[in-house]
Amino acid sequence: MNLKSLIPIGRDRSRPGQVSPFGALHREIDRLFDDFSRGFPSFGTTDLVPRMDVYETDKEIELTAELPGLEEKDVEINVADGLLTIRGEKKSEKEEKDKNYRLIERSYGSFSRTIELPAGVDPEKIKAAISKGVLKVSVPKPPAKETKKIEVKTAA
Repeated sequence: MNLKSLIPIGRDRSRPGQVSPFGALHREIDRLFDDFSRGFPSFGTTDLVPRMDVYETDKEIELTAELPGLEEKDVEINVADGLLTIRGEKKSEKEEKDKNYRLIERSYGSFSRTIELPAGVDPEKIKAAISKGVLKVSVPKPPAKETKKIEVKTAA
């Protein structure tokens, strides 16, 4: 077997350690487009995915999601098959009036985020609260399982 066939090929189809003549140019063009597009609006696509932080302590896992403008009636949390799913719908409406014009902007959309939970989590003990557009979900960790030592005996 050829050892080179076991080495993974990267995105630019070159092997590790091999210099691509267009790699630097490709990275520079990507950087320019990223810098250029940073100043433009995202047209609502990334605004629908809430930013989320996950913290872990000895006793629980805490999820914090930014959901500005949402209330408890706009958010749904489900647990199934070891997955915690947060769903919701954002509705935004802005209206401006002046003597010569009237502007109404509306945006609607739903979002969903799913987090895998550790095995053994009791869904009945999960708590969630929303305040000032920040959702906090507390997931108590399951108790640690004891390790049982098995005695090895000599076969007769």
